[in-house]
Amino acid sequence: MKILCIHGLSRTPFSLLGLAQYLERHGWATEQFGYFAATESFEQIVVRLRQKIQTIAKTGKYSIVAHSLGGVLTRAALTCPKTPDPEHVVMLGTPNQPPRLAAWAWQLPPFRWWTGQCGFNLTDPAFYKALPNLDAPYTVIAGVGGPRGSLSPFGEEFNDGIVALEETRLSPADPVIQLPVLHTFMMNHLPLQQTVRDILRPHSPAS
Repeated sequence: MKILCIHGLSRTPFSLLGLAQYLERHGWATEQFGYFAATESFEQIVVRLRQKIQTIAKTGKYSIVAHSLGGVLTRAALTCPKTPDPEHVVMLGTPNQPPRLAAWAWQLPPFRWWTGQCGFNLTDPAFYKALPNLDAPYTVIAGVGGPRGSLSPFGEEFNDGIVALEETRLSPADPVIQLPVLHTFMMNHLPLQQTVRDILRPHSPAS
C-alpha cells in the first residue's frame, strides 16, 4: 500500500520528508503532494490533488497522511465520485473547524499575500459549513503542547500553538489522539511518527 503525504499551509513536501522516510523504513511506499498557496487558488490545488489521488489509486490501495491544511484539502478532494476512498486518512493538527488564529492573521497583509484563498477559507465559517466530512476511516492527531493561561489566545484550552484541540475535530464525538507537540514541527517527533505507524499498521504490506 502507498501512503500519500500532504503538507500544511506555508510548508513544502520537505516538511514531511522525515515522517515519510520513517514510514518507508517500516515497509510502506510514500509519495508527496506539493502546492504553493500564494500562486494557486484552493480549487486549483484540490483539482491537482484529486488527480494525484486518482493516479495513485490506479496502482492499488493507498492511505493519506496530511498535516494541517493538507487535511482540509483532502476532505475537499475526496468528494469526487471518481476518486476511490483511501484505506485510512491520518490528519495531523488539521483545523477541521474554523481556527480562531486565522481570522487574526488575515488582518496582516503578508499573511493574506502568502496564503491567498487558502488562508481566507480558514477564516470563513461558510467554507467550513460546505466542506464535507470524510467517508473513509480517519484518525485525528492533535498537539497539546501549546501555551495556556491568561496570556494565551487559547486561554486554558489545549492547543498546539496554532490550532486548538477542539478545532481539530470533524464532529464533537470524534476521538482525538493527543500528543505534547507543537503544530509546525509535530511530524518530526518520534512519538507522533510511531503513532502514525501504529494507526496504519493494519494496512501494512505484511498484514
